[in-house]
Amino acid sequence: MTRNFAATVRRAALAATIAGSFVGTAALAQEQATDPAGVVAKVGEDTVTEADIAFASQDFSEQLSQVPPTQWRKVLTDVVVDMKVLANAAEAAGIADEDGFKRQVEFLTMRALRNAYLAREIEGKVSEEAVQAAYDKEFADYAGEEERKASHILLKSKEEAEAVIAELDGGRDFAELAKEKSTGPSGPNGGDLGYFTRGRMVPEFEKAAFELEVGKHSSEPVETQFGWHVIKIEDARKQPAPDLADVRDRLRQQLLRARYSEVLEELKAKTTIEVTATEAPAAEGETPATGDEASGEAPKKAD
Repeated sequence: MTRNFAATVRRAALAATIAGSFVGTAALAQEQATDPAGVVAKVGEDTVTEADIAFASQDFSEQLSQVPPTQWRKVLTDVVVDMKVLANAAEAAGIADEDGFKRQVEFLTMRALRNAYLAREIEGKVSEEAVQAAYDKEFADYAGEEERKASHILLKSKEEAEAVIAELDGGRDFAELAKEKSTGPSGPNGGDLGYFTRGRMVPEFEKAAFELEVGKHSSEPVETQFGWHVIKIEDARKQPAPDLADVRDRLRQQLLRARYSEVLEELKAKTTIEVTATEAPAAEGETPATGDEASGEAPKKAD
C-alpha cells in the first residue's frame, strides 16, 4: 500500500511538472517558425534553418532571458552554427555509429515524441472555454468573507478625536476632516482604507468597525497602538469571487493535470507493461541484494 501510494505521488508530481512545460515543446517551437525551411546560415554543405532557430529558442529560453531581446536572433544563430560545426565533427569522428550514442538518440527521440503528444493531446485539448467552465463551476455558489469598507481619521490624543466627532455630529464632511486633520497616511485620500475582512486590522479597530452600521461614524474615539481613531463605515458586503484573470493559471494547471492523468491511464490500460528491473544494478565487486535484503528484512533460514 505504501509503495503504491508513493508511486501515485510521484506520478502526480510528474504530471504537474510536465503540464507546466508543455509550451516549451519542440512541436510548438516548429509551429512558431514563420517559414521553418527558410535558410538562416550555411555551414559547409549543411544549412541552419528557421526551424533550427525556433527549436533553439525553446532549448535556451532560460539563457535568453539574460540577453536583451534585440540580440536574441544573433545569439541563437551563433549557438546553432556552433552546434552544427561540432555535430559535423562528431559525425566525422564516428560517434554517430557508437552504441551508446544510438541509445541516447533513441531516448531523446522518445522524449521528443512524448512532448509532441502532450502538446497536441493534452495542452491542445484544454480550451479557454474549458477554463471558463471550470471557473463558473468552482465559484457558482461562492460565499466570501464579510467585508467592511471604512475610512478613518487618526489623531494623537483622545481630546482631539472627541473634537473631531463633535464636528462630524455638527455636519462636517468626514473626508474633508480626514484630509485636514488625520495624521495617518490615508489622510490625503479622505481617510479611505478600502475593504478589509476580519483579521486584517488591529483588534480594537476591527471590533469597532464591524459593530458600526453602514454610513455611521464612531461616537467614541477608538484607541489602538497607532493613536486615536474616528471611524466611518462606508459599505458592507460579502467578499466577491476572484476575477477569472486572477485564477486562470491555477484552473488551467488543474485541467492539464486531470487530462494528463486521464490520457495516461487510458493508454496504459491498453498496453502490456512488465517492469523487470526495480533495483539498481550492483556496483562492481558488490553482491546483488536478494529480495529479502532489498526489502530490509532478514533472509529466511532454510528448513
